[in-house]
Amino acid sequence: MKLKLTAMALSALMAAGPAMADLVFPSLSYRTGPFAAGGIPFADGYADYFTLLNERDGGIGGVMTRVIECETAYNTEKGVECYESTKGEGALIYQPLSTGITYQIIPKATVDDIPIHTMGYGRTSAKNGDVFSHVFNYPANYWDGASGVVNYLLETNNNDISGKKLALVYHNSAFGKEPIRTLEELSKKHGFELMLLPVDHPGQEQKSQWLQIRRDKPDFVTMWGWGVMNQVAIQEAANIRFPMENFIGVWWSGAQHDVLPAGDAADGYKAITFHAVGNDFPIFDDIQKYVVDTGKAAGAGDQIGTVLYNRGVYAAMLAAEAVRNAQVATGNADVSSGDVRDAMESLEITQARMAELGMPNFGPSFTVTCENHGGDGLVGVAQWNASSKTWSLVSDFKPTDAEVIDVLVQEDSAAYAAENNIASNCN
Repeated sequence: MKLKLTAMALSALMAAGPAMADLVFPSLSYRTGPFAAGGIPFADGYADYFTLLNERDGGIGGVMTRVIECETAYNTEKGVECYESTKGEGALIYQPLSTGITYQIIPKATVDDIPIHTMGYGRTSAKNGDVFSHVFNYPANYWDGASGVVNYLLETNNNDISGKKLALVYHNSAFGKEPIRTLEELSKKHGFELMLLPVDHPGQEQKSQWLQIRRDKPDFVTMWGWGVMNQVAIQEAANIRFPMENFIGVWWSGAQHDVLPAGDAADGYKAITFHAVGNDFPIFDDIQKYVVDTGKAAGAGDQIGTVLYNRGVYAAMLAAEAVRNAQVATGNADVSSGDVRDAMESLEITQARMAELGMPNFGPSFTVTCENHGGDGLVGVAQWNASSKTWSLVSDFKPTDAEVIDVLVQEDSAAYAAENNIASNCN
């Protein structure tokens, strides 16, 4: 049975009683290091949403929230240290914001009974909740993203890209390598040729990759990049006059700071996405009123509506909804991380609920189950308009290729279960 918060249940939770400890949400942020340009707006959006809940609503279910920010600089070792130093503070849910950190803390969080939400990153096969009991990657994962790219290319090319050539420019790390297997399977299914072009960290040197693209003339380029790599790639694409309308990045390669340095040359560049773009949502009016205008914003308050600020707000909303549902399920306002894990496993996000939260159509509807920790895997596409300096959705959130992805998820998760002697979580 899906957990839904009713006005009566919320009122009961907020009834007068003894003061309770804050609801703690650690933020493994990176405001420093090579990826700070992306880390800062996400961390600001995440913190500002919880500040809004405190200032406007008195917290969640009558209990105030507290965000504990711990700087990782996107360094895996520091990220693990942050996990260890904050988990004892009453941590309810972790957002590692790094595939490398995620891989390292999966076994730790499982033992500690603390859920991890890796929204659009991390270990993709964690979608299989039967194996990964404490990891959730709704509403979409990297393999959904790879399929979303191919589906969009099919949609815009008369459903036929056989004989075409797709180049993958990717960060030479676990993160960047995530889509390769999926794209290989999709290339067999749809008859296109796949070029693989790794870029070493941090991604400032890409001359050879783009000279190869100029020489081999792929029809399309997709990018799994982050940080300065994205800016360099978009500029290099402009330098060789690769048509921007045929260049599409993953959702970590589609923010304002990725395209602005290239100026007008970035016009038409695209990126897949699992949430809305822009600032035309009631939630942002509330953040402005209760958080920014009162001087309580995590940052300067000038990032509202930018892609990664929106993503931080979205992640915080999903975490808060899990806590609300845990409160209703247990009848207690003061919930544990285990309670939140259970609530995440039966989470249902509807368009009606998002509208109630001031975020109408902000993301796709999705449902989570014990077997499926990844939701429905719906992916949209956004495009950059250089003249107006805005992103806009050019494709609705649409299904990805479950026929290919589900097989890969089962294979990878089964191997992990065998290596780690994991019994079924869902029996």
